[in-house]
Amino acid sequence: MILVSACLLGHKVKYSGGANTHELLLKYNERGRFIAVCPECFAMLPVPRPCVELQGGTGKKVLSGKAKAMDENGRDMTQYFLTGADKVLKIAEAYHAKVAILKEGSPSCGVKKIYNGNFEDKKIKGQGVTTALLQKHGITVYSDKDMTVGRLEELIAEDMRRDRI
Repeated sequence: MILVSACLLGHKVKYSGGANTHELLLKYNERGRFIAVCPECFAMLPVPRPCVELQGGTGKKVLSGKAKAMDENGRDMTQYFLTGADKVLKIAEAYHAKVAILKEGSPSCGVKKIYNGNFEDKKIKGQGVTTALLQKHGITVYSDKDMTVGRLEELIAEDMRRDRI
């Protein structure tokens, strides 16, 4: 099975109450190989909710206690983001998932870039909290921005091969 950010599959779980529907992923979802995940929802955060950015570093630093997830009102949301990441990891382990496709830019799911923590719409290199935790446990994480028909065909074929072994 392949973990996919729920917002990419049309679920209205984005902090603003919307979705980030990715038409190609939605089409491939029909093959039954995806598990929709939303770390923030798994941590019982409401939809909609205040915007959150990582301050003091990236997801790796949040995992090590050297950075925080803060909302736009100054509320520390770090524990929620750690809880959500842990729940996604448990799902990955339960389904023997080796791959995830997550939403770029998200403080949970960002793969290559996240917002800089100052709520000024600027991005920096780095991963979100869930991405960092999954990678730490050997799960390959792809950005939704990297998805093509060829890449998805390859990922699904590999996932199906693993099931047969």
